[in-house]
Amino acid sequence: MRWPSAKRSHRLAALTAALAAALAAALHAGVPARADDDALVAGSVCEAQELKARKAEDPDLAIEIPPQFDRPFPSLAACRSHEAAWDPEAPGPKQPIPFSHKHHSGTFGMECLYCHSGTDRSRMAGVPSVELCMGCHGVFPPEYDELEGIQILKDHWERKEPIPWVQIHRLPEHVKFRHQRHVAAGVDCQTCHGPVEELDKLYVVPDTRWWQYGLPTKKLEMGWCIMCHREMGASQDCLTCHY
Repeated sequence: MRWPSAKRSHRLAALTAALAAALAAALHAGVPARADDDALVAGSVCEAQELKARKAEDPDLAIEIPPQFDRPFPSLAACRSHEAAWDPEAPGPKQPIPFSHKHHSGTFGMECLYCHSGTDRSRMAGVPSVELCMGCHGVFPPEYDELEGIQILKDHWERKEPIPWVQIHRLPEHVKFRHQRHVAAGVDCQTCHGPVEELDKLYVVPDTRWWQYGLPTKKLEMGWCIMCHREMGASQDCLTCHY
């Protein structure tokens, strides 16, 4: 009996492998693709939350959630607000952190004065300190660190640096606006700043009321302020705001 040469053995092995592959392909061609072959695979916790939400709406949707992304936090609402607050197509400037007023004030009902604590006793409303933010986020589950905004916040905390927020509402220097007077008079924050509890990304909201000129105005313009003072019975003397 003659044993095949090494060269012939290699050819035989290659032919056998090719035949096996062709047979497998032929058999597979007649079988419909399994659901998990076309499954949408999550690449992060936020993607997993979105896929779960889509699955709830469409039970036939095939999804795959890797174990490392199958976690309750960050929540779906947090993921969506985080993304919306940095949406480049949305009006308003990009902030250093994708902070969503809608998520904090709308979803969780946080009072404006909790973060802007000087509004009822100072001319300036001010912005919250990093320490105030960390009072909540410092005790949140570490899974929230997946959000880039939380990473940036904690980085500022570690470096003891304030967050360089971009100012949205700015008045000319010759206008003297005092927050505490308006808060004491019962003026809601939304009257001047718009429905912040509905906004992920802040911007100067156009006034929805039409007045004597028949044109919509931007909030914080002098004509808009005068109209509000008339309606509220407040002083319209020039020195009330210009002194």
